[in-house]
Amino acid sequence: MILHSINIIDEQDDFLILNKPADIGFHDDEKQQGFFNQVKASLSIDELYPVHRLDKMTSGILIVAKNKATATQFQQLFESKSIEKYYLAISDKKPLKKQGLIKGDMEKSRRGMWKLLRSQKNPAISQFFSYSLLEGKRLFLVKPHSGKTHQIRVALTSLGSPIIGDPSYYSTSVTDRGYLHAFAIRFVMNQQEYHYTNVPEEGIEYRLDSTQNAIKQLTTPWLLNWPQIKK
Repeated sequence: MILHSINIIDEQDDFLILNKPADIGFHDDEKQQGFFNQVKASLSIDELYPVHRLDKMTSGILIVAKNKATATQFQQLFESKSIEKYYLAISDKKPLKKQGLIKGDMEKSRRGMWKLLRSQKNPAISQFFSYSLLEGKRLFLVKPHSGKTHQIRVALTSLGSPIIGDPSYYSTSVTDRGYLHAFAIRFVMNQQEYHYTNVPEEGIEYRLDSTQNAIKQLTTPWLLNWPQIKK
């Protein structure tokens, strides 16, 4: 996939908030130029630094720093878990529970996949709410509290609700994309709060009126009644 234009959600002096499309890797691979290098090639900005990444199938909000100092600031915010992130996902399988906490260690499985364990030594932690859609599908709003590889994809699989279109964890599903989207983000930098919400428009299931109506109720996800996590 070669992008004809880069969707910039917001531009500040020191960073960009971008909308990454689905089905493009963040880094280059043997088949295509990655999203980050496409951004660098398309925008007339001298310096750009990656501060986090999204899986190939995942669309949505991505931050890119314009200088090394800001990149370092963002890395520190991510490491201290001071950046709130919220994701949207769709499954066609009924979850074991409709909302709550998913917590457990993760270990590598087969073919680049991961699995959730019952142990709690260095756990992946995710909170979620879910909402009924048409035709037995369910919309998940997920708030990860850690940044493990494939964390949300594995968490929902552990609930019995793998994400439709996920090539690794639900390869038997037939749809037009993997339905995981980086929906919202909130952080404080240099004593100023920033928050962004990006409603997904890419994908048949996200564009359905019933899905859009459900998402419109969630556009300030940080104001929802997320239970306090016991340490």
